[in-house]
Amino acid sequence: MEVGVEVSLYELGHYLRKVYLLREQVPSFESYPFSLDAVRHLDELAFHPKVTFIVGENGAGKSTLIEAIAVALGFNAEGGTMNFTFETAATHSPLHEYLRTVKGPRRPRDGFFFRAESYYNLATSIDEMDREHSFGPPIIESYGGKSLHEQSHGESFFATFLHRFSGNGLYILDEPEAALSPSRQMAMLARMHQLVEGNSQFIIATHSPILMAYPDAIIYQLNEDAIDEVSWEETEHVAITRQFMNNPQRLLRDLLVSDEE
Repeated sequence: MEVGVEVSLYELGHYLRKVYLLREQVPSFESYPFSLDAVRHLDELAFHPKVTFIVGENGAGKSTLIEAIAVALGFNAEGGTMNFTFETAATHSPLHEYLRTVKGPRRPRDGFFFRAESYYNLATSIDEMDREHSFGPPIIESYGGKSLHEQSHGESFFATFLHRFSGNGLYILDEPEAALSPSRQMAMLARMHQLVEGNSQFIIATHSPILMAYPDAIIYQLNEDAIDEVSWEETEHVAITRQFMNNPQRLLRDLLVSDEE
């Protein structure tokens, strides 16, 4: 299945146009990671020049796919810029070896792969590198000047978005909302918009209805039988959240009813 934005969007000069799976080289779609919904139905995936969201249920393969895209582009599998080479555990899948990326004519001046699950390792690596002798300024200066370990999880996440992301960049984010309150997620929307206005492109795997509400974007929803382009209102995340907010008492009553009843 081929999914993507209209060709006219390619003329807007984004950095990553699309990625496609070398299906003829896949050893078996019955084994991991090729058995994941995100991979089984992938032919080509075209990216919005500003923001692309990849959404779906846990286990559908969002993080595996976005990790493979980042690694195929040259980012460290555990996150950071292309200059980060730390590795705490070689747990990433070989999917990146079966992806081909199609880039635009322009090259980003900045780039970052942010993944919530290994952010602690990234923060540790920064502290360790700054303890080594260097002729340049401490790395942490570009993250706001305060060790990421000396901040709350949410504060350190937001410090990266606010200080490290400088614009004219390609930013690949895996569940960036993981430690952010709803108000901070809205602040992140504003920061994203600043960076988009500064010629940046985002590719984001998320569960957050707040983040995926960004208006100038495309949303891909991973389903059992397809990768579908959907509107914000059509995502399962928004539908379920709206259903709960409209009648929480009824849903709680249905969810919490005991087996005896």
